[in-house]
Amino acid sequence: MDLILTGGRVIDPSQNLDAITEVGFANGKVAKIGKALPRAPHTDVRNVAGHIVTPGLIDMHTHVYWGSTSLSIDAEDFARSSGVTTAIDTGSAGPGNFAGFRKHVIERSQTRILAYLHISHAGIYAFGHGIEVGESENMRLMNPAAAIEVVEANRDVIVGMKVRVGRYSSGDQGAAPLDIALQVADQTGAPLMAHIDEPPPSYDDVVNRLRPGDVLTHCFRPFPNVPYSGQGKVKACVEAARKRGVFFDVGHGGGSFAFKTARTMLANGFLPDTISSDVHVLCINGPAFDQVTTLSKFLCLGMNLNEVIAASTCNAAYALKRPELGSLKPGSVGDATILSLDEGRFDYVDVVGEHLIGDRKLNSRGVVVAGKWWHGG
Repeated sequence: MDLILTGGRVIDPSQNLDAITEVGFANGKVAKIGKALPRAPHTDVRNVAGHIVTPGLIDMHTHVYWGSTSLSIDAEDFARSSGVTTAIDTGSAGPGNFAGFRKHVIERSQTRILAYLHISHAGIYAFGHGIEVGESENMRLMNPAAAIEVVEANRDVIVGMKVRVGRYSSGDQGAAPLDIALQVADQTGAPLMAHIDEPPPSYDDVVNRLRPGDVLTHCFRPFPNVPYSGQGKVKACVEAARKRGVFFDVGHGGGSFAFKTARTMLANGFLPDTISSDVHVLCINGPAFDQVTTLSKFLCLGMNLNEVIAASTCNAAYALKRPELGSLKPGSVGDATILSLDEGRFDYVDVVGEHLIGDRKLNSRGVVVAGKWWHGG
């Protein structure tokens, strides 16, 4: 064994595992789980008693094309603070600049970065402090032919297509960019992640277009464009989309998560498939902050710990079609996150300014990447 984590509470929803045991890593992968694993003289043994050990956290919605798009943050800094070993960049780059994203950010990162490719030629190119341009407003920027070429050339790191629609992102073009992105997704056999903000188009218009395996992000956004009726019931189109295999992702961000919406949906038994931060420069200092804060909000809203961890591990891996991620099964990638579940009085805020006082908070205390202790105390 190269590394053994000992004394921790291991929670791995992919195996229905919740027990105090050891996790061993060798040759960059998970080697074995069990008590009293064999040590060698070179084995790095880390005592994580009092902490939780999970598969490496996956954040399904981030923006990490740092230094080249104005909304992006540094993936490795984020990993250290939030325990995220796999960041999914959602459309920061398009077919016109993906090569730079791959060469200068993805390939240089010690933590894993996968990407949804934007249908817009330059991705989300003008969104940051002092500027917010909806890249989907200009149909001349839609570049489906080049997008197909880029997907085919980068299938090892591209997990699907991304499009942003709504009043702020597609303006008077409505759902037209979504239809173009769906054509590329169909031609490449790739899933699509669709962003939704204020209407037009409506929540119904967007979700009705999505196919099995596609992802609706910002699924618990505030009014207008909420997923429930005025009577507080989940919309029929939302229930139908889940039944046909559409995934619902939180994508908190700076304007896309409301406690009221989450409470309503959870009261109906409609849990998000994946919980993600949508971290970018406009929300990293609040209201989203990071992935562990986003996860903590759902703990305080009533989801149990195993459900919350599943939504950032095995559920995300399933949506991404990357079964080697999000698990501590032997042979899985050698990533793990060490968390503390701290008790106290914590002030959480959503994007409309509602505050929730919670009694628990998850914090990142250590990160294992490729079978090696990468960061932490």
